[in-house]
Amino acid sequence: MVAQQHSQQEVLSVLQGAEVGAVATASGESLRNRMMHFTVDESFSIYLATMKGDPKTIQMTRQPAISILVHRSETDINNSREVEVTGRAVFVTDSQERERALEITAQKSPVVKYLTGSGNAHVLDCIKVLPEVIKYRIFGEIVQGMPPTVIDFPQNRVVISDWSRLKSKAKHWYTEVRPAFLTAAALPVLLGTVIAWTVTGTLGWVSFLLALLAGVLLQAGTNVMNDYFDHRSGNDEANQEFIRPFSGGSRLIQLGLLSPVEVLTEGLFLFAAGTLLGIYLALTRGPFIFALGAIAILSGFFYTGRPFNWASRGLGELMVGLNFGPLMVLGAYYIQTQQLSWLPVLAGLPLGLLIAAVLYINEFPDYNADKKVGKKTWVVRLGRQRAVWGYAIIMAAVYISLLIGVLVGKLPTVTLIIALTLPLAVRAIQLARKFYANSSDLAPANALTITGHLLVGLLLTLAYIWEGLGRDGLGFIVVFGLIAAAFTAYMYWHIERQMRIFHGLKESIKGKQS
Repeated sequence: MVAQQHSQQEVLSVLQGAEVGAVATASGESLRNRMMHFTVDESFSIYLATMKGDPKTIQMTRQPAISILVHRSETDINNSREVEVTGRAVFVTDSQERERALEITAQKSPVVKYLTGSGNAHVLDCIKVLPEVIKYRIFGEIVQGMPPTVIDFPQNRVVISDWSRLKSKAKHWYTEVRPAFLTAAALPVLLGTVIAWTVTGTLGWVSFLLALLAGVLLQAGTNVMNDYFDHRSGNDEANQEFIRPFSGGSRLIQLGLLSPVEVLTEGLFLFAAGTLLGIYLALTRGPFIFALGAIAILSGFFYTGRPFNWASRGLGELMVGLNFGPLMVLGAYYIQTQQLSWLPVLAGLPLGLLIAAVLYINEFPDYNADKKVGKKTWVVRLGRQRAVWGYAIIMAAVYISLLIGVLVGKLPTVTLIIALTLPLAVRAIQLARKFYANSSDLAPANALTITGHLLVGLLLTLAYIWEGLGRDGLGFIVVFGLIAAAFTAYMYWHIERQMRIFHGLKESIKGKQS
């Protein structure tokens, strides 16, 4: 209901005439504001579009409360007016509504115009703001003490239950562990178990699953504690060049979605759970697990934590490479066989080098923030330009270690199937040499390195499955190899396509600004 003499149509015309508005979203106990292009339909529903993974998207996903302020300035300040919209954000999932919303939003936003016009609308999130209250103010009336015009939308009000809030908090905790990157622990455990199976001909499924869970819990705890300590040091707050999701941590503390104490509690719980499983495995499968577990906990918990702070001592890459490569593969092998062997150590070396390369290339966007807070990674020590050579050496060492292992007869010849991933490595090095100082353009190299790690882990495991099955497994190996080759080709194409999209987007924005 309109409380003053101004009509809804007048209010609507001000909204429709504006190109941008100040969009405020809830971020924990604080608010975050940003200017965004928007459009509005006849029913006062407001549409926004933003890149997927944008912090605004995350904030609106977790806490849908939203406020938009639109200001229209006039020569006579008394005629200046503003519209304040308070409501909630919902994601547009209906294809027809989404297409229509993006079409009209493209009339104001150069980003949306380029992406929809080039057939890349899939990289956008489309958000619909359902207003609960709209207030319309004219400066000349406000200074006279007149109240604003108020339009109420009671049908759009929704009461959020405590259960919904708990589910939202659980999603934050899940996101905090960065589940997409937990393959760093899963792959070496899988590889070590399969190597043990080729040697003994038996497989202890319960021990394998417990080892897998323990490894994943310890890696998750490492991810969480790294976020906590980087927040305490001011690193994440200082980091303005991070590229989601490769660098800069989960950002949940910075977005206000989890408090530092909640992150610390989650990290301690994960380490405690992983440690208990490790103790059980050590008691039931052999005492060597105690030593490996102690190394893993000291490496992970104190990766950025005091007093050791391995990352600042230039030991972070080494610690990560050893733990998520040779040591974890050896541990999984030992759990199955209760024996020590150089075979899992050599087989785990390419995986360890690759996960070190993942960490290393992800340090390039963090360079300025790490340097500012004294986090002396090797990228900081060398400088980004010279550090590219370090990245190239690590990537080359992956394939050299594999070749040497085959030539000396320690690794089966079929492990050379890993050569399928060589184009990804070459392209990643090329991108690093060209874009080492430009975080957004470097992102495809980050993605290619992670993809290479996943593929190498799977192909190594596949090679040992073939070793165990012999001729009977030839058909399976051929099919899997073709799938791996297709996946490699797809990821190469997909990442190159994404790079072209963002380059075209930047050029289109430059064109409009000029």
